[in-house]
Amino acid sequence: MTIRRKVDPADGSLALARWRRSPDEADRRTTATAVRYCLEELASRAEGNSVEVRVPPFGVTQCVPGPRHTRGTPPNVVETDATTWLALATGRARWTDSVREGSVAASGTRTDLSAWLPLFG
Repeated sequence: MTIRRKVDPADGSLALARWRRSPDEADRRTTATAVRYCLEELASRAEGNSVEVRVPPFGVTQCVPGPRHTRGTPPNVVETDATTWLALATGRARWTDSVREGSVAASGTRTDLSAWLPLFG
């Protein structure tokens, strides 16, 4: 199944490059575009519906092969802030460290995303 992208890959790459140059100075629109682009990229690489990845207030995606969740609170949820998500996606942060430090909340048996992160080295 092909993921339907809402963020043009060229716009997403540009926003991610801007964020990487100076994460502390990226404006909200740049950060939002970069987050959504990375969420879409994760969904395309880890196709499935068993894990919900949330980066409030910018976006959410479902990914990882396995049982599909359709109603109520999903059994496998990952939630983090935009800065941590982009750091994970670009390799500035490691999955295990972020979970251990509490900057990523991961609940459920399928929530280890270390096989897919970083998305961009």
